[in-house]
Amino acid sequence: MRSVRRRRLTRSRRLVLLCDVSGSMEPYARAYLQLLLGGVVGAHAEAFVFATRLTWITRALAHRQPDVALNSAGRAAPDWSGGTRLGESLLAFNDLHGRRGLARGAVVVILSDGWDRGEPDLAAREMERLHRLAHRIVWVNPRKARPGYEPLTVGMAAALPHVDRFLAGHSLAAFEEVLAAING
Repeated sequence: MRSVRRRRLTRSRRLVLLCDVSGSMEPYARAYLQLLLGGVVGAHAEAFVFATRLTWITRALAHRQPDVALNSAGRAAPDWSGGTRLGESLLAFNDLHGRRGLARGAVVVILSDGWDRGEPDLAAREMERLHRLAHRIVWVNPRKARPGYEPLTVGMAAALPHVDRFLAGHSLAAFEEVLAAING
């Protein structure tokens, strides 16, 4: 006997957004924070920013007025426009949030140029850990759109083998491609 009402339920995957707010990403940080704000409001999503350390900003972005939310997120990150410690930030995410289920089966979007002052081995190891937990990792690098770009920076070269989609995030059309990658 088969139930006629039985049908497959579809459930959206959790979205985890990690945004680099270091000095090299300053020209893109506000636009990417707008993306984070849009991703967090009304969705099953979590947002983090990082430079030299990881900062959870989901609650800061929950404010109804976008300018207030973005200002609150900026105040929450004490290392804004500092250097980048990609490996250490990923280690903090994996240890504090990823292993506890936040990244398990999620679509993880990393918005970063991959410039890193930390250890490349640590970044590679933590990206591998994250890749085992996540359903898909989408890396958005605004510098990828430049003619002749090659991912030669230490952090980008260490992370790229563990990335499912590597996209440019330099324009509105590129953001549409990012959204398509998130939706799978």
